[in-house]
Amino acid sequence: MPRIDITKAPFRKGAGKYPKPFRRLVEGREKRSLGNAAGLTQFGVHLTRLKPGAASALRHWHEQEDEFVYVLEGALILIENEGETPMRAGEAAGFKAGVADGHHFVNRSQRDAVFLVVGTRAPEERVHYPDDDLVYNYDGVSYTFTRQSGKPYSE
Repeated sequence: MPRIDITKAPFRKGAGKYPKPFRRLVEGREKRSLGNAAGLTQFGVHLTRLKPGAASALRHWHEQEDEFVYVLEGALILIENEGETPMRAGEAAGFKAGVADGHHFVNRSQRDAVFLVVGTRAPEERVHYPDDDLVYNYDGVSYTFTRQSGKPYSE
């Protein structure tokens, strides 16, 4: 049956994969992997909740994967290379793969914000974090974090 019981979708709270020094920024993030719950293989869908003061991720950009974000509830600040843009429920943003415009969302309001993130599932991926000495590398099987120089990141 294609209907998804959202309450049973895979759930992640906090920073997940980030090395320890980078986890604090996203401690108030909660994600439900709706795409995984539906068995989707070509794109991912995450229902994300940000507590006040939390960020969606470190500011980043993807070499291979497109991203689309749709705000469902609350207010967020989109932070990109060119500055900050307030976003509210009913507004959307898209990020094309390969465009070196680091972005993330921050909840500066006093209530939770909820949004959908839709992205392609590239067989291999590299994610750059322009504000941090960090790169995410995925080879189709496993991931690693390195410094921008390529040196392995150790916590």
